[in-house]
Amino acid sequence: MRTNIIQIKAMKQKGEKIATLTAYDYMTAKIIDEAGVPLILVGDSLGMVILGYDSTIPVTMDEMIHHTKAVVRGSKNAMVIGDLPFMSYHLNAEQALTNASRFIQEAGAQAVKLEGGVNVSDKVKKIVDCGIPVMGHIGLTPQSINQLGGHKIQGKDIETAKKLLADAKALEEAGAFAVVLETVPAELAAFISKNISIPTIGIGAGTGCDGQVQVVSDILGLFTDFVPKHTKQYARIAESMSKAVNEYYEEVKSGLFPTEAQSFPMDESIIDELKKN
Repeated sequence: MRTNIIQIKAMKQKGEKIATLTAYDYMTAKIIDEAGVPLILVGDSLGMVILGYDSTIPVTMDEMIHHTKAVVRGSKNAMVIGDLPFMSYHLNAEQALTNASRFIQEAGAQAVKLEGGVNVSDKVKKIVDCGIPVMGHIGLTPQSINQLGGHKIQGKDIETAKKLLADAKALEEAGAFAVVLETVPAELAAFISKNISIPTIGIGAGTGCDGQVQVVSDILGLFTDFVPKHTKQYARIAESMSKAVNEYYEEVKSGLFPTEAQSFPMDESIIDELKKN
């Protein structure tokens, strides 16, 4: 049985921290799932770390569905959450429900995530009322990066802090089972976490959140374009990969690879017969 929203809500009540990681492919999902991580987010961050876009904005629903299918196939226990991409839920509640249902029906996910607070609460309610769990996302919302003027900390003054609290409460009232707080001052994130009943999942939001989410490519040191401040690199896989690729390249050029160990022999009499022809 996969992790469900009742278990996630119970983790907050028990004070048990909720670990979340992104995944975009079968093998990564398998490793994360076997480690016991309860939530796997197929984030639209795949636009940058997998597809090479400059932002998350170009990511399409079809691209999200494609990668979510692979993650679902690679996991057995974690709840898989599909990230609704830019303009896939903004027009109206019907559009939001249609695309949310694709994650459940086509891709096999168990929940969806979308960005926004008060402004998307009607869409959240519509999706939840139809039986699809929703994770909210407030603070720094990458799909609104052009409006926000860049990757800036959100909620630093009283007005924006009030707005974030109102957004969190609106998502709670609309039926979201959890909310991501991204790039929010630690003190504000802790305050919001104490004042709503649903779990908060922080990314660059301090230790007061009920859980944490990170992009797997960041914690593995696989994405090298930049390292976010909120990330801790637990490995440097890009360095290991670069070393391996360079060694392979040099061995092929020099004739050191392959050896007999990587080759398949055959009966020499067959070659002798070929020579007769």
